[in-house]
Amino acid sequence: MRVGVLTGGGDCPGLNAVIRAVVRKGVQEYRYEFIGYRDGWRGLLDGTTVRLGIEAVRGILPRGGTVLGSSRTNPFTTRDGVHRIREHLAKDEVDALIAIGGEDTLGVAARLHAEYGVRCVGVPKTIDNDLSATDYTFGFDTAVNIATEAIDRLHTTAESHMRVLVVEVMGRHAGWIALHSGLAGGANVILIPEQRFDLDEVCGWVTSRFRASYAPIVVVAEGAMPKDGDLVLKDASAQDSFGHVRLSGVGEWLAKEIERRTGEEARTTVLGHVQRGGTPSAFDRWLATRFGLHAIAAVRDGDFGRMVALRGTEIVRVPLGEATARLKTVPAATYEEVKVFFG
Repeated sequence: MRVGVLTGGGDCPGLNAVIRAVVRKGVQEYRYEFIGYRDGWRGLLDGTTVRLGIEAVRGILPRGGTVLGSSRTNPFTTRDGVHRIREHLAKDEVDALIAIGGEDTLGVAARLHAEYGVRCVGVPKTIDNDLSATDYTFGFDTAVNIATEAIDRLHTTAESHMRVLVVEVMGRHAGWIALHSGLAGGANVILIPEQRFDLDEVCGWVTSRFRASYAPIVVVAEGAMPKDGDLVLKDASAQDSFGHVRLSGVGEWLAKEIERRTGEEARTTVLGHVQRGGTPSAFDRWLATRFGLHAIAAVRDGDFGRMVALRGTEIVRVPLGEATARLKTVPAATYEEVKVFFG
């Protein structure tokens, strides 16, 4: 059997660990052959491939990014996209495809399997941790650790200059990174997409912090919105092939509003791509490796149209459709728990 592998969407710590596990187990135990498609679905559209064997995956476990490259290509918005994918799979004699990605990548895989009979197995990847079918996605732990370390470092600058520091982290629709890193880093305000914020209340928390002779840290997810407004964007016209606008700008806007309303100096730090770059954490290496081992086992079992997922401490298989049906967002009760630390 020959198995195709691709990584789609934003790069993420742990992708190489999945590729390594898939190839190592597939070659050693099942005697499969592997072919990697470059740059996500774009590689299948263009027929751009790389051979994957044990030699090719040696030493990649601690490396960030993906040795296969990635893109946000949507084959369903490309002329003859499905035809080209099926044509290249046939030409390359690929019997099954492992797609590693988030909501959009797995959504394409689910549709290809359900509507066109492409034999797909999915592996969940996103630093946002917003796929509802799995308890955790790899990449999230690394992103939280990086954001927490940044917040820890910013405390000393904030206190030295007695200024507000606004830290913008990733999180389009879900505030898991903001919530976890903000709580772990001792932030005084955490703002997430699931809960629209009252700017007067935020400024009240900031003022309260200064009264206690401490400089506040405000952590805000890029998708957070004020009660009386919409998404704050630098460029509303910038969209990817899945129709997502390019987020960023709420941190800078928030800092200006806080400074204008409170009279206190406020600065912004946008962590951006730093959160998903570099070497994966030990947990993400462990989780990504287990996902890879179970994904190739699903191929071996002929269990297609499924995604591997973490439930508790066990790896299970769920339908791809279930994996992409809805996002996992921060419950209101969970957010309320941490508000005791605000202000």
